[in-house]
Amino acid sequence: MFFSFATRNLRRHWIRSALSIIGIVIGVVAIASLGVMGNSINLLAANIITDVGDTVVVTPHTAIGGTFAGDPRTTVDAAIPAREVEEIRRAANPHRTIPVLQGADEVEFGRGESGYARIIGLEPGDIPVLLDIADGQHLRQNQAGALVGIHLAREYGISPGSRIAIGGEDVRVAGVLAERGMGFDINPDYAIVVSDGWYESHFGAKASYPMVIVRVGDPDAIDAVKDAIESRINRREDLVDVSDSREMLGQYEEIYDQITLFLLGIGGIALVVAAVNILNVMYISVTERIREIGVMRSIGALRREILRMFLYEAVILGVIGSVVGGLLSTAFGYLISVAAIEVATAGTTFGENFTVFDQSAVGFIVFGMAFGIGTSIVAGFYPAWRASHLAPVDAMRQK
Repeated sequence: MFFSFATRNLRRHWIRSALSIIGIVIGVVAIASLGVMGNSINLLAANIITDVGDTVVVTPHTAIGGTFAGDPRTTVDAAIPAREVEEIRRAANPHRTIPVLQGADEVEFGRGESGYARIIGLEPGDIPVLLDIADGQHLRQNQAGALVGIHLAREYGISPGSRIAIGGEDVRVAGVLAERGMGFDINPDYAIVVSDGWYESHFGAKASYPMVIVRVGDPDAIDAVKDAIESRINRREDLVDVSDSREMLGQYEEIYDQITLFLLGIGGIALVVAAVNILNVMYISVTERIREIGVMRSIGALRREILRMFLYEAVILGVIGSVVGGLLSTAFGYLISVAAIEVATAGTTFGENFTVFDQSAVGFIVFGMAFGIGTSIVAGFYPAWRASHLAPVDAMRQK
């Protein structure tokens, strides 16, 4: 009976009720769709960052502290001497140790097109361990050729057999590298990979390396390998930084959690505004119906029943607004996520077959709906409590 009274009153003041519902819908959509979008971008980034969970990267230690592959804070002169590379090799044994040479030079791609590109030097036997070929073949020992990153090849129309000039030196393209994404170790998609011998003859022989990669066959052995390298190389002072992809992903997840809290906070503000609106609507409703409440109390209605009747109104507003908001946030979250993913993966294949909704995305939608209903109940409680504690005689005297 009291539920029907609640629905009757909401219908009687349907414009006021509709405005309250719209406020809840906006709040739920803000929380859920922003959460879904943030979760989708996080999933995409986890896919784009190459999962090299079996890889340890050793970089020169700097005064800045920990560095990572390609860190712009690392100076050009920072490098690991060849003798320390051998120490790393012994510490990491039997796992494969791969010293990496990296530089940059002007490259002519033909048809008068040129630009600066990153040049990566690797021992030919190590290249298949790190990189896959999309077209062509890997470099052979003593081969004066080059492998071109797939995005660089697409941009300049390069294919196996093409000729490019690196710093004025003519080089034949042996193959195009498969797309790899933003790797924790090296990022070859916009780079050119050559043999270490060719690199040293072109740039001048160097007895130091800006990075050393250790491929650990068993991911469970990563910590042991890192400890062995640390204890062997950093005995007296910190000469190198030893890290793996878990640290980078951990830092990213930390940043993502902060962004997610910020986005949820924005949605929460919208719901707080909606709650204030519900509080106002319910308070006005109680004020308008004081005589009705007095009559109901005089014929035997209990305080808890009056309380329940007004709480029903708040619950109805919250449920309708949250359900509509949940449905809209599913659509909006999907569309916003797809648009963001298309922008982030333009020109790549990482957005293909990407699932926007996973368990976490559904969780954000459910959380938004539950938060909307809970906020409505909290907002409606005080007016309902006030109505239930009106004295019957005093209430009937009100005009």
